[in-house]
This record gives sequence, structure tokens and C-alpha cells, in this order.
Amino acid sequence: MAHLLGAENIGISFGTRTVLDAVSLGVDEGDRIGLVGRNGDGKSTLMRILAGQQEPDAGRVTRRGGVTLGVLDQRDDLDEDHTVKHAVVGDVPDHVWASDPKIRDVMNGLLDGLDWDRTVGTLSGGQRRRTALARLLAGEDDLVFLDEPTNHLDVEGVAWLAEHLKSRWRATDGGLLVVTHDRWFLDEVCTRTWEVHDATVEPFDGGYAAWMLARAERDRAAAVTESKRQQLVKKELAWLRRGAPARTSKPKFRIEAANAVIADVPEPRDSVSLAKMATARLGKDVLDLESVTYAIPGPDGGAPRTLFDDVTLRLAPGERVGIVGVNGAGKSTLLRLLDGQVQPDSGRVRRGKTVQTAILTQDVKELDEVAHLRVAEVMAREGNAFEVGGKDVSAGQLLEQLGFGTSRQWTPVAELSGGERRRLQLLRLMVGEPNVLMLDEPTNDLDTDTLAAVEDMLDGWPGTLVVVSHDRYLLERVTDHQISLLGDGKVRDLPGGVDQYLALRRDQESPDAARAGTGTGAGPGIRDAGADGGAGTSAAPSAAAGPSEAEKRAARKEAARLERQLARLAEEESALHASMARLSESGDFEALAAANAELQELAGRKEEAELAWLEAGEVAEG
Repeated sequence: MAHLLGAENIGISFGTRTVLDAVSLGVDEGDRIGLVGRNGDGKSTLMRILAGQQEPDAGRVTRRGGVTLGVLDQRDDLDEDHTVKHAVVGDVPDHVWASDPKIRDVMNGLLDGLDWDRTVGTLSGGQRRRTALARLLAGEDDLVFLDEPTNHLDVEGVAWLAEHLKSRWRATDGGLLVVTHDRWFLDEVCTRTWEVHDATVEPFDGGYAAWMLARAERDRAAAVTESKRQQLVKKELAWLRRGAPARTSKPKFRIEAANAVIADVPEPRDSVSLAKMATARLGKDVLDLESVTYAIPGPDGGAPRTLFDDVTLRLAPGERVGIVGVNGAGKSTLLRLLDGQVQPDSGRVRRGKTVQTAILTQDVKELDEVAHLRVAEVMAREGNAFEVGGKDVSAGQLLEQLGFGTSRQWTPVAELSGGERRRLQLLRLMVGEPNVLMLDEPTNDLDTDTLAAVEDMLDGWPGTLVVVSHDRYLLERVTDHQISLLGDGKVRDLPGGVDQYLALRRDQESPDAARAGTGTGAGPGIRDAGADGGAGTSAAPSAAAGPSEAEKRAARKEAARLERQLARLAEEESALHASMARLSESGDFEALAAANAELQELAGRKEEAELAWLEAGEVAEG
């Protein structure tokens, strides 16, 4: 494997703080490396030094002769007067670049729906970002460095980018270095991980899940005493064991080792207890959209565009729902409808008497009014002690939990970074004790450790949670089900999660779906959710519509009853095994035979209950 770039004993300091100290590392052909670490630990600094954009105080960076390098910074250098097409392919004639399948893939994947003749100066921040990324990926660089490439990309765009990078950088096809907070993206794309911490860089094989496991093992071997950090790492691993990443066949994840590390870790959240607490705080009625239609003015005074067309959506006490959808489909507008900030054109929004909402917006303008205060003073306005997860914690402890050390707690709000402002605003919202919390792209500007801390807080939060995010990991981690907006005015339930959403989008854009004349572009896998399924759209029943909503509700209740029965049977089975072990040691073979007969009868009952549970589940899913 050929060497592309290397760093030897590099070091750099800012003032009295050493960011990197005697770091040596290298990038080989075929490497897809994820750069992780806490905000301020030096990830972007390391990338700039390796790219030759910044000189280290000590050491040197070498690059193999002839190796070209392309960098995506968080700020682009696009010419304001160039068109989008010129910014990406320059003066290359259309018939030349259009004959290149790689460039066609990039243009379709990142710039689909964008007018290529628009000038860069008229683009939004997200459109400029996608244009800069397209320009870089359309090139022929051997090494590509990407700093937060998933910012301003929706779920579909992130999935396309991951697939593009995996297919492009194979075993002998150059190298990739990426800084991102998107943990699904890290797991999907990266074959190696570099952790920047304490002025050093520690390499690991594999993506995010492998790094989390290795870090837990490293901490355990070193007998780390920082208990809060250990618990967060263990909790993340517990999710990985139960979630989609743990079901992969990648041997690097070493699932058996993960199970040994986290054998004593409980579920990330106690759904039953949280549901009881949420019902006590909210009552039976939370927020319902009933036959809601809402339109926004068209561009340049054109015809209005309908975002929601006769949509019915019901939120239950303690429900945790994630929202995914194409850009412009109305995800943020849906939150504003639920929050009462905008009113529907028709239909109504029903609000429970005890409902108290709070919404985390993307721009966090709510902190402007306290910009002159320090972080600790802002929290002091909210109170001195708070209850989190059944425990009383001080304002300082809460701030520290979300990454505000003692020194940062006395920083003026006006001097906080974007990620710190989002953390502080989220903390303010949660300690205000709302019972319906709505988060609009909460992962923006947050590092992976802070995201884990945020998820840990949300695990114990007893209320209804609505999350809009392109971060698949976060959605699958903190929500129990997802709904989608495909831009056709409807809201659809996603029993299959984000994977189902991506399949629906593929069906929607396929030529076969267009020829079928569906009108909505919906593929065969789409179904409307029921009123009690968390989300739904009004639809006329048909002969082939499957079970009715009443039948689905009954099936869900039956499935829940059978789950409780199966849990009791499992406890009885475990007790019988323990009893038979004791009887075997005592030599009471008559009692042992009777216990064995009881075990066989129990196994039959368990099998019947499992079959009934599967049948109920099929009916509940429609």
C-alpha cells in the first residue's frame, strides 16, 4: 500500500495551550480516515497542517511526489460572479464533462434541483456549501480532506455522499480524511479513526462504533476513574449492541467483546416508566393536527405551494418521534404548527390543557437577549438546582455535563461558539420543564462527545419529544419511530426507519414510478400511519387497504399484553433452570423429572405466545 502523506513530530501551540505535541502519523492509499475529538482539541488545526494551509511550530509534513490534494473548508472560496456550473467544471465544454460518469454522478447527487446558471452570489449558505463540495469531488485529487461535509445536506444527500466516497476511494484509489460530527456517516464511510485528545492523536481501526468500543476497552484497562465519561461510553455501546451498526458483519466491531464490556448496562431509557411520567404530566391529550392544510407563497409572487394537504398527526404522551424529509418539504414548518407559531389554512390544531412546548430552532436567536451575560449567570436565572433523571443536580453540574468546564461557565454568551450556544440553549429549554420538546437540527456544530451527553440527558427526559434531523444515528438513538415528508403534502409513518425513507425516495424518483402516474411519486412501500401510530394522513379506505385502524389498535394492545406474558414466562423459565440445577446437585431425580416436565410444558406455552405475538405484530403493522 503506497504512502501518500506523512507527518513527523509535528507540534503547535496557541498562547500557553499546546494543541498538538510530537504527533507522527501518515495517510496511505485506500485510507478513509475519520477525525474525531472534542471541540477545541485540534481536529481542524491538524487538518490544516496536513493540508499545508498552516505551518506547525515543530516537525514537518511530507507528501509523495505528484500527489495532489483537495480541501473542503468550512468557508468556501467560490467566486461570487461565477455560475454554479462554471464554479464546478470551469470552462470545460458540456459534452466533455457530461461524458464523465463521475462528474455526472456528482452533479446529480449534490446539485439536482439547483439552477446551474445562477450566480454563486445569489445562493443560500447551504447551496454554496453543496456547490463547493461538488467542485472538489468533480476533481481528480489523490487526497481529499473534508471538514464537516454533511452540514447543509439532508438525509438523502448524506446517504448519497457516503455511497459516493465508498465507491470512489477503494483499496488503491487515493486517500480521504474527514472531520464530521455525523456518527452514522463515520461508521458508513471510514475504515480508520483518528482521535485527537490531550495534544496527541490516537489511531483506531474501523469507524465510530469500533472507536467507541476500543476507547471503552482502553479506559477499562487503564482503570479510568472518570465515572461520568465511562457511563456515557458504556451507554453508547449498549445502543450499538441493540441498534443497526451492531448487526453488521464487520469483524472489527467485535460484538462479543462489546457484550462483555456492557453486560451490566441497562436499556438506554426505561420506556414504560417514562411513559407513565409523561402521562402524569401531560394527560391523555398532547398535540393533534386534524385535517390540516397549509400553504406558503410561491417564489416571486407565484402560485402558493402546499406544504401540508389534509394531514392528520397525533402525538401521544411520552412519544419520541423523528422527522426526516427533503429540503423544503416543511419539517421546520411542521414544528411551528405544533408549537402554535403559525396557524393552518384549514383544519385545526388541538392542544392539551397542560401542554407546555419548547422548541430549539436552527439559528438559536433566543440567546441574543442574554448575550451580555455570562453562561453561569444565564443558568442562574433558570434556577440553582434541577431534577434530571430522578436526581437533583446543580446548575454548575449540568453545565459541566454538557461540556462547560469551570472556566467556560464564566464566558460571556456573546463569545460562545455556535456549538456552545446550541448546548446552552438546549439546556435552558430542558430546565424550563416543558412537557413537549421540539428540536430542529440539534446536532449542528456539536462534537461526538457532546452529542452523547445530550442523548444521555434526553434518555431520562419524561415528555413528548419531536426531533428534526439529518443525523441518522441521533434519530435512531433518541426516537422510537420516524415519520417522513416527501414534498407531496403528506406525512408518512416509517416502520422501517431511515432505510425505508431512502427506499421511498428512490421509488419516488425512479422512471417506473413516474410512468405509473401515482401523482405523489410514492413507491409501493408507502403507507399512511394510523392515528395512534404516532403520525398519519387522512386517506379514503379501499378494499385492499388491509386491517382497519381499530384492528391495528387492538393488535398493538394484544402485542403489548403478549410481550408482558413472554417476559413472565422467561422469568419462570430461568427460575426452573436454576431449580433443576440445584435438584441435580442434590440427587433428587424424582423432583428433577417433575421439574423437567414443567419446563417442557412452559416451553410449549412460550412458543404459542411467540406465534401469537408475531401474528399481532403483522396486523399492527398493516
